[in-house]
Amino acid sequence: MIKAIVVGAAGRMGGTVISTIQEAEGIEVSGAVERPDHPFLNRDIGEVAGLGEIGVPLVGDIQRAIKAGEVVIDFTNPEVSLRSLEVSSGSGVAAVIGTTGFTPQQMEKVAQLAKETRCVLSPNMSVGVNLMFKIVGEIARILRDDYDVEIVEAHHRFKKDSPSGTAMKLGETVASALNRDFPQVGVFGRRGVIGERTPQEIGMQVVRAGDIVGDHTVIFGGLGERLEVIHRSHSRDNFARGAIRAAKWVVTQPNGLYDMGDVLSLK
Repeated sequence: MIKAIVVGAAGRMGGTVISTIQEAEGIEVSGAVERPDHPFLNRDIGEVAGLGEIGVPLVGDIQRAIKAGEVVIDFTNPEVSLRSLEVSSGSGVAAVIGTTGFTPQQMEKVAQLAKETRCVLSPNMSVGVNLMFKIVGEIARILRDDYDVEIVEAHHRFKKDSPSGTAMKLGETVASALNRDFPQVGVFGRRGVIGERTPQEIGMQVVRAGDIVGDHTVIFGGLGERLEVIHRSHSRDNFARGAIRAAKWVVTQPNGLYDMGDVLSLK
Protein backbone atom coordinates (compact mmCIF):
# COMPACT_ATOMS: atom_id res chain seq x y z
CA MET A 1 0.00 0.00 0.00
CA ILE A 2 1.51 3.34 -1.11
CA LYS A 3 1.31 6.04 1.54
CA ALA A 4 0.48 9.50 0.15
CA ILE A 5 0.80 12.93 1.77
CA VAL A 6 -1.60 15.49 0.31
CA VAL A 7 -0.53 19.14 0.47
CA GLY A 8 -3.31 21.73 0.23
CA ALA A 9 -5.52 19.01 1.64
CA ALA A 10 -8.42 21.24 2.71
CA GLY A 11 -8.69 23.02 -0.66
CA ARG A 12 -10.93 22.17 -3.60
CA MET A 13 -8.35 20.07 -5.41
CA GLY A 14 -6.86 18.61 -2.24
CA GLY A 15 -10.26 17.40 -1.11
CA THR A 16 -10.87 15.80 -4.51
CA VAL A 17 -7.50 14.01 -4.33
CA ILE A 18 -8.27 12.68 -0.85
CA SER A 19 -11.74 11.48 -1.87
CA THR A 20 -10.33 9.77 -4.95
CA ILE A 21 -7.55 8.08 -2.98
CA GLN A 22 -10.15 6.68 -0.59
CA GLU A 23 -11.84 4.98 -3.54
CA ALA A 24 -8.62 3.76 -5.18
CA GLU A 25 -6.74 0.52 -4.65
CA GLY A 26 -3.10 0.29 -3.61
CA ILE A 27 -2.80 3.79 -2.12
CA GLU A 28 -3.91 5.50 1.08
CA VAL A 29 -3.74 8.95 2.70
CA SER A 30 -1.02 8.99 5.35
CA GLY A 31 -0.60 12.75 5.77
CA ALA A 32 -2.51 15.98 5.14
CA VAL A 33 -0.94 19.46 5.09
CA GLU A 34 -2.35 22.98 4.96
CA ARG A 35 -1.10 26.49 5.64
CA PRO A 36 -0.09 27.03 9.30
CA ASP A 37 -3.02 29.39 10.04
CA HIS A 38 -5.75 27.21 8.53
CA PRO A 39 -8.85 27.04 10.75
CA PHE A 40 -9.20 23.25 10.37
CA LEU A 41 -5.73 22.35 11.68
CA ASN A 42 -5.64 19.24 13.89
CA ARG A 43 -9.03 18.06 12.63
CA ASP A 44 -9.28 14.69 10.93
CA ILE A 45 -8.89 15.34 7.19
CA GLY A 46 -11.54 12.75 6.42
CA GLU A 47 -14.09 14.80 8.34
CA VAL A 48 -12.90 18.00 6.64
CA ALA A 49 -13.39 16.34 3.24
CA GLY A 50 -16.82 15.00 4.23
CA LEU A 51 -15.70 11.36 4.28
CA GLY A 52 -15.83 10.60 7.98
CA GLU A 53 -12.78 9.90 10.14
CA ILE A 54 -9.78 8.29 8.46
CA GLY A 55 -7.30 8.79 11.31
CA VAL A 56 -5.15 11.46 9.61
CA PRO A 57 -4.97 14.92 11.25
CA LEU A 58 -4.50 18.09 9.21
CA VAL A 59 -1.12 19.67 10.05
CA GLY A 60 0.41 23.04 9.22
CA ASP A 61 3.94 21.97 8.26
CA ILE A 62 4.95 19.27 5.78
CA GLN A 63 7.90 18.39 8.02
CA ARG A 64 5.44 16.99 10.54
CA ALA A 65 3.98 14.59 7.97
CA ILE A 66 6.86 13.68 5.69
CA LYS A 67 8.07 10.63 7.62
CA ALA A 68 4.64 9.02 7.25
CA GLY A 69 4.65 8.97 3.45
CA GLU A 70 6.24 7.59 0.31
CA VAL A 71 4.92 10.23 -2.10
CA VAL A 72 3.72 13.83 -1.80
CA ILE A 73 0.82 15.03 -3.99
CA ASP A 74 0.67 18.82 -4.31
CA PHE A 75 -1.79 21.03 -6.23
CA THR A 76 -1.19 24.40 -4.54
CA ASN A 77 0.97 27.30 -5.72
CA PRO A 78 4.60 27.57 -6.85
CA GLU A 79 6.01 28.71 -3.49
CA VAL A 80 4.27 25.97 -1.50
CA SER A 81 5.08 23.31 -4.10
CA LEU A 82 8.76 24.24 -4.02
CA ARG A 83 8.71 23.87 -0.26
CA SER A 84 7.05 20.45 -0.64
CA LEU A 85 9.70 19.35 -3.12
CA GLU A 86 12.53 20.65 -0.92
CA VAL A 87 11.29 18.61 2.04
CA SER A 88 10.48 15.50 0.01
CA SER A 89 13.82 15.53 -1.80
CA GLY A 90 15.63 15.87 1.52
CA SER A 91 13.75 12.87 2.87
CA GLY A 92 13.88 10.59 -0.16
CA VAL A 93 10.13 10.86 -0.68
CA ALA A 94 8.74 11.02 -4.23
CA ALA A 95 6.56 13.92 -5.39
CA VAL A 96 3.69 14.53 -7.79
CA ILE A 97 3.13 18.23 -8.51
CA GLY A 98 0.18 19.55 -10.50
CA THR A 99 0.83 23.22 -9.70
CA THR A 100 1.09 25.76 -12.53
CA GLY A 101 2.54 29.26 -12.79
CA PHE A 102 6.21 28.49 -12.06
CA THR A 103 8.69 31.13 -13.20
CA PRO A 104 11.75 30.03 -15.23
CA GLN A 105 13.88 30.49 -12.10
CA GLN A 106 11.52 28.33 -10.06
CA MET A 107 11.60 25.66 -12.75
CA GLU A 108 15.38 25.61 -12.52
CA LYS A 109 15.03 24.99 -8.78
CA VAL A 110 12.53 22.18 -9.43
CA ALA A 111 14.95 20.49 -11.84
CA GLN A 112 17.75 20.78 -9.30
CA LEU A 113 15.70 19.31 -6.45
CA ALA A 114 14.42 16.47 -8.64
CA LYS A 115 17.96 15.16 -8.90
CA GLU A 116 17.63 14.09 -5.26
CA THR A 117 14.26 12.34 -5.59
CA ARG A 118 11.60 11.23 -8.09
CA CYS A 119 9.22 13.95 -9.22
CA VAL A 120 6.36 14.04 -11.72
CA LEU A 121 5.59 17.66 -12.64
CA SER A 122 2.79 18.32 -15.10
CA PRO A 123 0.59 21.37 -15.79
CA ASN A 124 -2.31 18.97 -16.22
CA MET A 125 -2.65 15.47 -14.77
CA SER A 126 -5.59 14.52 -17.00
CA VAL A 127 -4.95 11.50 -19.21
CA GLY A 128 -7.01 13.10 -21.99
CA VAL A 129 -5.10 16.38 -21.91
CA ASN A 130 -1.75 14.62 -22.05
CA LEU A 131 -2.94 12.66 -25.06
CA MET A 132 -3.97 16.04 -26.51
CA PHE A 133 -0.38 17.31 -26.10
CA LYS A 134 0.83 14.42 -28.26
CA ILE A 135 -1.91 14.76 -30.87
CA VAL A 136 -1.56 18.51 -31.48
CA GLY A 137 2.17 18.12 -31.99
CA GLU A 138 1.61 15.45 -34.61
CA ILE A 139 -1.08 17.53 -36.34
CA ALA A 140 1.19 20.57 -36.42
CA ARG A 141 4.01 18.55 -37.99
CA ILE A 142 1.66 17.32 -40.73
CA LEU A 143 -0.06 20.66 -41.47
CA ARG A 144 3.17 22.64 -41.13
CA ASP A 145 3.05 26.38 -41.91
CA ASP A 146 -0.07 26.28 -44.09
CA TYR A 147 -2.46 26.55 -41.11
CA ASP A 148 -2.81 29.30 -38.51
CA VAL A 149 -2.75 28.10 -34.90
CA GLU A 150 -4.89 29.65 -32.16
CA ILE A 151 -5.37 28.37 -28.60
CA VAL A 152 -8.39 29.24 -26.44
CA GLU A 153 -8.58 28.28 -22.76
CA ALA A 154 -11.36 28.81 -20.22
CA HIS A 155 -11.29 28.38 -16.43
CA HIS A 156 -13.21 29.35 -13.30
CA ARG A 157 -13.09 32.87 -11.93
CA PHE A 158 -10.83 31.85 -9.02
CA LYS A 159 -7.84 30.75 -11.12
CA LYS A 160 -4.88 33.00 -10.40
CA ASP A 161 -2.44 32.32 -13.27
CA SER A 162 -3.10 33.20 -16.90
CA PRO A 163 -2.83 31.65 -19.41
CA SER A 164 -3.20 28.24 -17.86
CA GLY A 165 -0.18 25.99 -17.63
CA THR A 166 -1.97 23.58 -19.94
CA ALA A 167 -2.49 26.26 -22.60
CA MET A 168 1.16 27.28 -22.36
CA LYS A 169 2.24 23.65 -22.75
CA LEU A 170 -0.01 23.32 -25.82
CA GLY A 171 1.56 26.44 -27.31
CA GLU A 172 5.07 25.19 -26.61
CA THR A 173 4.24 21.78 -28.09
CA VAL A 174 2.89 23.24 -31.32
CA ALA A 175 5.78 25.71 -31.60
CA SER A 176 8.34 22.93 -31.14
CA ALA A 177 6.66 20.82 -33.83
CA LEU A 178 6.82 23.80 -36.20
CA ASN A 179 10.41 24.71 -35.27
CA ARG A 180 9.31 28.04 -33.80
CA ASP A 181 10.37 29.79 -30.59
CA PHE A 182 7.14 30.10 -28.59
CA PRO A 183 8.24 33.14 -26.50
CA GLN A 184 8.90 34.94 -29.80
CA VAL A 185 5.76 33.91 -31.73
CA GLY A 186 3.17 33.68 -28.94
CA VAL A 187 0.51 36.44 -29.12
CA PHE A 188 -1.49 36.81 -25.92
CA GLY A 189 -4.77 38.56 -26.74
CA ARG A 190 -5.38 41.17 -29.43
CA ARG A 191 -6.84 44.65 -29.35
CA GLY A 192 -7.09 47.64 -31.66
CA VAL A 193 -5.80 48.03 -35.21
CA ILE A 194 -2.99 45.50 -35.13
CA GLY A 195 -2.67 44.69 -38.80
CA GLU A 196 -2.83 41.38 -40.60
CA ARG A 197 -2.02 38.21 -38.71
CA THR A 198 1.54 37.02 -39.27
CA PRO A 199 2.03 33.43 -40.52
CA GLN A 200 4.35 32.50 -37.65
CA GLU A 201 2.32 33.66 -34.65
CA ILE A 202 0.48 31.34 -32.29
CA GLY A 203 -2.46 33.10 -30.67
CA MET A 204 -3.55 32.61 -27.07
CA GLN A 205 -6.98 33.72 -25.81
CA VAL A 206 -8.12 33.43 -22.17
CA VAL A 207 -11.59 33.19 -20.59
CA ARG A 208 -12.30 33.39 -16.86
CA ALA A 209 -15.90 32.83 -15.80
CA GLY A 210 -18.03 31.11 -13.17
CA ASP A 211 -17.03 27.59 -12.20
CA ILE A 212 -15.54 26.31 -15.48
CA VAL A 213 -13.22 23.47 -14.49
CA GLY A 214 -11.06 23.70 -17.60
CA ASP A 215 -11.62 23.88 -21.36
CA HIS A 216 -8.84 23.93 -23.97
CA THR A 217 -9.20 24.27 -27.73
CA VAL A 218 -6.43 24.27 -30.32
CA ILE A 219 -7.57 25.64 -33.68
CA PHE A 220 -5.72 24.87 -36.91
CA GLY A 221 -7.20 27.32 -39.41
CA GLY A 222 -6.59 26.84 -43.11
CA LEU A 223 -8.12 28.46 -46.18
CA GLY A 224 -11.43 26.69 -46.69
CA GLU A 225 -11.35 24.47 -43.58
CA ARG A 226 -10.69 24.43 -39.85
CA LEU A 227 -9.56 21.61 -37.60
CA GLU A 228 -10.18 21.90 -33.84
CA VAL A 229 -8.89 19.69 -31.04
CA ILE A 230 -10.96 20.20 -27.88
CA HIS A 231 -10.68 18.92 -24.33
CA ARG A 232 -13.24 19.76 -21.65
CA SER A 233 -12.91 18.81 -18.00
CA HIS A 234 -16.29 18.19 -16.37
CA SER A 235 -14.89 17.81 -12.85
CA ARG A 236 -11.59 17.77 -10.95
CA ASP A 237 -11.85 13.99 -10.60
CA ASN A 238 -9.85 13.36 -13.77
CA PHE A 239 -6.94 15.44 -12.43
CA ALA A 240 -7.01 13.49 -9.17
CA ARG A 241 -7.11 10.12 -10.94
CA GLY A 242 -4.16 11.15 -13.09
CA ALA A 243 -2.21 12.27 -10.01
CA ILE A 244 -2.86 8.94 -8.29
CA ARG A 245 -1.73 7.08 -11.39
CA ALA A 246 1.44 9.22 -11.39
CA ALA A 247 2.00 8.58 -7.67
CA LYS A 248 1.81 4.81 -8.12
CA TRP A 249 4.23 5.01 -11.05
CA VAL A 250 6.83 7.45 -9.72
CA VAL A 251 7.63 5.65 -6.45
CA THR A 252 9.35 2.88 -8.43
CA GLN A 253 11.40 5.18 -10.71
CA PRO A 254 15.00 6.36 -10.39
CA ASN A 255 15.63 9.96 -9.31
CA GLY A 256 14.73 12.54 -11.91
CA LEU A 257 12.12 14.95 -13.24
CA TYR A 258 9.24 13.37 -15.17
CA ASP A 259 5.92 14.44 -16.65
CA MET A 260 2.66 12.69 -17.49
CA GLY A 261 4.01 11.76 -20.90
CA ASP A 262 6.46 9.50 -19.08
CA VAL A 263 3.76 8.10 -16.80
CA LEU A 264 1.49 7.28 -19.76
CA SER A 265 4.31 6.04 -22.06
CA LEU A 266 3.45 8.68 -24.66
CA LYS A 267 7.06 9.50 -25.48
